[in-house]
Order: sequence, then structure tokens, then C-alpha cells
Amino acid sequence: MQWFLLAVAIVSEVIATLALKSSNGFRRLWPSVVVVCCYSLALYLLSRTLDVLPVGVVYAIWSGSGVALVTLAGHFFFKQVLDRPAIIGIGMIVSGVIVLQLFSSSVTH
Repeated sequence: MQWFLLAVAIVSEVIATLALKSSNGFRRLWPSVVVVCCYSLALYLLSRTLDVLPVGVVYAIWSGSGVALVTLAGHFFFKQVLDRPAIIGIGMIVSGVIVLQLFSSSVTH
């Protein structure tokens, strides 16, 4: 259950970040509402995962997955160009999250 909550928190944070770009500095109402609601949900769910999972592992997965997903979403939704170093860096972040999930004894499965 905690991993599901973390996944929803990450997706919510990514949606909030994308809406933040669309809010035009909080000058557009509906994207701004999405930002506040999704960040609030993301932080609440993140806090719930910390009841069971180690904070360092949760934050590594939260931030790494968020960075990778926001970067990819920026490429697809905002036509932001990813060069080779960006792609390699995202690959390294995703690899780190996978290593944590598969091999870390700090992670409860």
C-alpha cells in the first residue's frame, strides 16, 4: 500500500509541476488551482509513506522519479529538447531508483 501511495504522490507532484509552468506565475486561475491541489495531495501522500518506509529511500525515489518524469513530460508537452547528456542523466536517475528497489535492504518489500 505504501508503494502505491508513493507512486500516486509522485504522479501528483509531476502534474503539479507541469501545471506550475502553465499557471504563468499564478496568473492563470485553473492551472494555479491544480498546482495547489496536486502539491497538497503529493505532500500528504508522501508524509503517509514515511510512516513505514525510510525517509532517505522515499526521498531518493520521490525526487529521482519526479525529475525523470517531469523532464520527459516537458519534452512531450512543452517540446523541450533533450540532448544526449540529459538522456544519459535521466537514465542514471532511473537506474538508481531501480537499484534501490531491487537490491537495497533498507527498502521493505
